[in-house]
Amino acid sequence: MSIPFDPHELDPEEYGETQTTLETDHESAIERVREVCLDAGFGIPVEFSPSEMLNEKVDADRDPYYVLGACNPAMADRALDATDGRIGGLFPCNMVIWETAPGEQVVYHISIMKTARLLGLPTDDEEMDAIIADTGEMVDAVFAELEE
Repeated sequence: MSIPFDPHELDPEEYGETQTTLETDHESAIERVREVCLDAGFGIPVEFSPSEMLNEKVDADRDPYYVLGACNPAMADRALDATDGRIGGLFPCNMVIWETAPGEQVVYHISIMKTARLLGLPTDDEEMDAIIADTGEMVDAVFAELEE
């Protein structure tokens, strides 16, 4: 299967890649990201530790890695309508926290709204552009707060 573009030629801005590094322990980083997401208007309906699961199930010996599944219900509702429900395959908007060294945590996000547009999911391009702008402001607020 081939895709109609070379993903290596994409600018990270096109798929909404954002990241920052926090100088703290892993648990504190998770709590900080959770708090900032909630303050920015996201709920966290799902969260889990792939590293704990993989370390337990397949003896992977992975460093701490955690996923906070952030969701703003109003944005999710709009996005479902703008994509005939197909964006649900990308839900939720994940904030990922992984430890790169003791006391150093990367916080990483990719915009599922921009990804949906790249995949051709929108049936209402104008509304999808508005959703991308609105969610982009929310994510920008999260990362601005984390970087303070």
